[in-house]
Amino acid sequence: MLDTQVTKAAPSLLYMVKQVELVVRSHLDELVRPSGITALQYTALTVLERHDGLSAAQLARDSFVTAQSIADLVRSLETRGLVRRERNPRNRRELLILLTEEGRGLLARHEEPVRELEERMVRDLTAHQAQQFRQALSKAWHALS
Repeated sequence: MLDTQVTKAAPSLLYMVKQVELVVRSHLDELVRPSGITALQYTALTVLERHDGLSAAQLARDSFVTAQSIADLVRSLETRGLVRRERNPRNRRELLILLTEEGRGLLARHEEPVRELEERMVRDLTAHQAQQFRQALSKAWHALS
């Protein structure tokens, strides 16, 4: 007698990572929407919080957006007073993007809800598993970068 049961392959890791990315982005968009920004803009602000004074190209790379879309993103943030641009003293042709106090304030207001979202994402993991998850994601990112 033939076994007619079909076993389904588990989804690929790439698919699962994309699912997580999409659901995180959706929740993050909900969290920051009342402040009038998007998840992508929030990400750019957090990048500047860690590494202030980046060029547009560096900010695009670190914020996971294209070089073409970073100009509109920065212009929108600058109009809102969340970032400012100034000439790089070492390369006068280059503009550096800096976080303003208003931008820092916006990030501070979202710190707790964003931390709660991250905690919700890993709530079924032990602290050790969450740390391993963080390390595994970092290793995966470095392997492909």
